Amino acid sequence: MEKNKVKSIHDLGQSIWLDFIDRQIMDSGELQRLIDEDGVRGVTSNPAIFAKAISSSSDYDADIKELSQEDLSNEEVFYRLAISDIQRAADLFKPVYEEEVRGADGYISLEVSPLLARDTEGTIRQARELWKAVDRENVMIKIPATAEGLPAIRQCISEGININITLLFGLERYEAVAEAYIAGLEDRVKANQPISHIASVASFFLSRIDVLIDPILKEKGLEQLQGEVAIASAKKAYEIYKRVFGSERFKKLEAKGAKPQRLLWASTSSKNPSFRDTKYVEALIGPNTVNTIPMDTLEAFRDHGQLASRLEENLDKATDTLAQLKKAGIDLDAITQKLEDEGIEKFNDPYNKLLDAIAQQKKKALASEKS
Repeated sequence: MEKNKVKSIHDLGQSIWLDFIDRQIMDSGELQRLIDEDGVRGVTSNPAIFAKAISSSSDYDADIKELSQEDLSNEEVFYRLAISDIQRAADLFKPVYEEEVRGADGYISLEVSPLLARDTEGTIRQARELWKAVDRENVMIKIPATAEGLPAIRQCISEGININITLLFGLERYEAVAEAYIAGLEDRVKANQPISHIASVASFFLSRIDVLIDPILKEKGLEQLQGEVAIASAKKAYEIYKRVFGSERFKKLEAKGAKPQRLLWASTSSKNPSFRDTKYVEALIGPNTVNTIPMDTLEAFRDHGQLASRLEENLDKATDTLAQLKKAGIDLDAITQKLEDEGIEKFNDPYNKLLDAIAQQKKKALASEKS
């Protein structure tokens, strides 16, 4: 019998996490099956995922009704619901977390409010609150890789909080994210605090880069580069990862038990129907990385994915692709900044709709109490 293709990715050094969570997937036993059969090794969530889960099912109605009896804001109600789900998922993944390389995987990610993306102090405050409320060592708090997020990342790492850096698009910003992680570990060492239990991933968003840049490439007569820029960027990011986490500076921290901050490939479902639906998974399988994928992409790879370690193949081509952009006058830094700005809005919109939906549910619950 052929070995499960998704599970086999782990043999090549990459961990597959699921970019999805709701109560149904846990209640039905489907999440446990994904752990057992597909070797799924973690879960990521975001405001849009929770918005869909809470708004499109009745699974949360009873809890919202109960919470509406307390003097809570709509956001506080949301986080009570989300924290409950995250704790439950974290407990499911505890055996993965406690495997022979303790803390390599088994993490569940919960994001700070997207409304705080430009607020350093607000982000730090909420990250602390969520970390304390979830109270699970195999949880990561998600903080966006905005300019304002960088000092928050450093501070939270220095306080021993596991961090998943999200909304990361550009190579220059990735280098700053890695710096924030290392500096946070150094701050902690100076304070005579342990660092061996801290984990972090830097979530590099991919397919959205191609969605934005491919029409520009067509205009410039560079059709041959369509669908190639995101993968080229990821390969260059991996070169930075190897340089930074192979440095003498990091080796000093490693001697004290520090783990490298792994690159995590996010937004890896193909948005262009003319591309293979497994394109971004296949191209970026490689050691010491994570790929978080939605359910339909996971199922597609299980069915017809092509399994091979390709992350370090054709590095010259990746370098040449980015050089051709520069030569054509395409400012990749400006494009990735635009993607960051749009990404914040893409999370803010569903988040605000989610809070509105909770408000309606609370109103309905209070009305039924009075009748």
